[in-house]
Amino acid sequence: MNICMVGYGMMGVWHSQALKKTDAVLHTVVGRRADAAQEFAERMGYRKWTTSLDEALADPAIDIVIVGSPSEVHEEQAIKCLQAGKHTLIEIPVAMSLAGAERVVAAGEKSGKVYGLCHPMRFRREREALRQRIAAGEETIRHIAGRFFIKRLVNVGATGYRRSWSDNILWHHFCHFVDLGMYLFDGAPIRRVQSYYGQCHETTGIPMECVVLIETEADQTMLVHGSYHATYRFYDKMIVTNRETYNYDILAGTLRTEAGSTPIEAEQDNCARVIFDFLDAVKTGRPPVASGPSVLPAMRILQQVQDEWDRRHGARSIPGRPL
Repeated sequence: MNICMVGYGMMGVWHSQALKKTDAVLHTVVGRRADAAQEFAERMGYRKWTTSLDEALADPAIDIVIVGSPSEVHEEQAIKCLQAGKHTLIEIPVAMSLAGAERVVAAGEKSGKVYGLCHPMRFRREREALRQRIAAGEETIRHIAGRFFIKRLVNVGATGYRRSWSDNILWHHFCHFVDLGMYLFDGAPIRRVQSYYGQCHETTGIPMECVVLIETEADQTMLVHGSYHATYRFYDKMIVTNRETYNYDILAGTLRTEAGSTPIEAEQDNCARVIFDFLDAVKTGRPPVASGPSVLPAMRILQQVQDEWDRRHGARSIPGRPL
């Protein structure tokens, strides 16, 4: 299968390295800057590069497109890929609004192609046994907590690359956590969503802090909080059940339970599971683990938070999230 990679940031690197462990062919890179696209294609071993997504989509040799571009263009590019008849894997988030996510899902369902999302938190192998116990009724989640803190006063990504686009703490980083909660709560009706989403910062032009509290009708709760003001990175999640407490420190690579700490798979290795799952889904014609319709519950919650912010501050375009 021939792969087209849209974007050459950190996730473009991680996905390309994962693809090299498969029988997929690194075919084409699409980027906004010709020099960067060419350098990335040569470094990672792609056969071609271009600055035109339309040109890449017109190539009948391309089977799969991975959309790893800035978040604000995921919706538009994903729909283009699906309408062009390509299997499409979309980096998180699927869109920057619930309506946008629904448009992508509608295009995906109409296309008949395999499409899905890169939601790596669903793929943690050390959490699979817990999911099986929950499904069997042997263990019940009471509370999930997620924390994400990073310094984003200067627009530099995790690789040290100075970005030409702005990130979004709600629609990108909180999407990871909220989707995990909806995935583990497995359809439990939502009773209430409460939130704090900060005013736009005078320098960055974006909200820098966010807190989201979710309650289900089954009396389960999820709390996600984070800041772009932190002086150092902090990234973990905790799951409290009626039997155990699971603390996943992603940066340290450890899982702590009552019995002590054990190592867990590195974030990049875990993310590679998304690629392996998607390629298998294309080969077998099944939906991927993070299918389009399955991410909509998380998008509905993010939209509630955004709607509350719009009521307080006025709906408007901000860097990284144009209306």
